[in-house]
Order: sequence, then structure tokens, then C-alpha cells
Amino acid sequence: MDPPGESPGMTLVSYEGKPYRFDPGALCLELLTTGGPGAFARHEVLHEPADLAAWVGRSRLPDGLELAVSEGELGRVRAFRDALFLLTADRAHGRPLRPDHVETVNAAAAGPPLGARLNPDDTRAWAPGATATHLLSTLARDAIDLFTGPYAHRIRECGAHDCYLLFVDTSRPGRRRWCAMEHCGNREKARAHRDRARASRPVRPGDAE
Repeated sequence: MDPPGESPGMTLVSYEGKPYRFDPGALCLELLTTGGPGAFARHEVLHEPADLAAWVGRSRLPDGLELAVSEGELGRVRAFRDALFLLTADRAHGRPLRPDHVETVNAAAAGPPLGARLNPDDTRAWAPGATATHLLSTLARDAIDLFTGPYAHRIRECGAHDCYLLFVDTSRPGRRRWCAMEHCGNREKARAHRDRARASRPVRPGDAE
């Protein structure tokens, strides 16, 4: 759960070492910030079970979840994430969804999800005995809700030329283009300004040499 006063989402760090806030708009899409298939494997952060528990603490899930994670479960979470990454990218670009990726999501959703319980003092808590398998089902069900819900047509990839972060635009106007205005939005505006400045610069003898 996000601390009071902060915008929704997660804090990421740019290549320049600057932190910025990224809100992918859905729990399942937050998992895609932990790595991915192919070339995106270089961004892997889920190296051991404790890393998944740490991600849960940064996610939009309510605080207090004590999660047991085995090595096998961690591998299944990574495999699910990679399939969801490709599935979401296909949806963002209007490509047909691959049946094997769809089946990976459906298989994960078939298991029991994380459970919640009501405390005597009217507060909410997590049911005991939560495992990464329960988390995986919760993530998969969230993905199904996203892909079949009212914002499915707003699943997008950041519009920056070198950013592949995926998000769902849940804003009322529906015109979100960037992963974060403070990150890629500002970078692309500065890049466009430089391009316009170069295009309007008078051509002098020898410039083409």
C-alpha cells in the first residue's frame, strides 16, 4: 500500500540514478517491473524467495502480508511474469494474444488466491498461511479482470522511444502516453525540443561535410 501523501504506484530508479514514481494502474502490471523475458532478463530482481516478499511490500497490496515462498514457487512466478509481459505487450500493440500465454494466466488463476479476514476490531487482515502460490493466483485473477474489464483497450506501452514499461491508463481523459511525466515525459519533450531546434537552424556552408 502506498504511504499517505504519495501518488499511487511504485518508486523506480532511472539509468541516471534518479528515483521516479511509476503507476502501472494494476497489481499484475506492477509485477512486470521485476524483470522479463529475453533482453529484459537483465533487469531481473527476483533472484531468491526473499526478493518476492520484498516486492510484495512495495506493491499496492495492503500491508501486513506474511508470505512463504519456495524456490519452486519463485520460478513459477517468474515464468508467469514473463508470459504476462508478452501478453500485455501484445495487447498494447493490438496483436493477437498467444494461446500459450493465455493458458499460463488461466492455469495460475485456477488455484486458491490470497485470503483476507475480519478482525474483532473491524480491521482487515490477511489470512494466515499465505504462500507464493496464493499470490500467483491473485495476480492472475487481477490480470483476467484487467484484460476483460472496461480499461482493457487502454493497456499501453510508454511512448518514449527507449522505454518499454507497460501500464493501463485509468485516468478520466484517457490520454496518458508516458510511464511517468517526470521521467519519460520530460525526456521526450526535451528530445523533441532539440529536434525542432536542429530542424530550424539555418544551414551554413560546410554543415553537410
